[in-house]
Amino acid sequence: MSLVRRAGAADAGEVLRLRQVMIDSMAGADRSTDWHDGCLPVLAARLAEPDGGFAAFVVDWPERPGTLAALVAGTLEYRIGRAGNPLGTVGYVFSVATDPGARRRGYARAGMDALLEWFRERGADRVQLTASAEAAPLYADLGFRPKPDPLLELWL
Repeated sequence: MSLVRRAGAADAGEVLRLRQVMIDSMAGADRSTDWHDGCLPVLAARLAEPDGGFAAFVVDWPERPGTLAALVAGTLEYRIGRAGNPLGTVGYVFSVATDPGARRRGYARAGMDALLEWFRERGADRVQLTASAEAAPLYADLGFRPKPDPLLELWL
């Protein structure tokens, strides 16, 4: 039996709680939770889509039934194909969080392994993410490397 499982709609509240754990750990992040009520039904609906382009993998907290210990979530993005990736499929990891009391047990690594396999099965030729300094060693161990391209962002 695997430690990691695909999250379903019933996990939405716990997935959102762990997403907030990740947000709260980021320097300068807006720690407001007033967006949770609007997010929860959308998240539950997305988690209920087994064949969609979004997936969350979770680890149940062994000592706390009904509580998640870790979360790894990502999306498949379509970009016009190119040499080496005619399908244009790219994976993006956007939420990795482990409850503070459950850290250093390998849960994030196990979740990442499951998500990376999910990306492979769907034809992604690469996976991108943004890492905190604390998480960078895990991603380096998994084979992620810094990319020199500058990121530009515009808020609309």
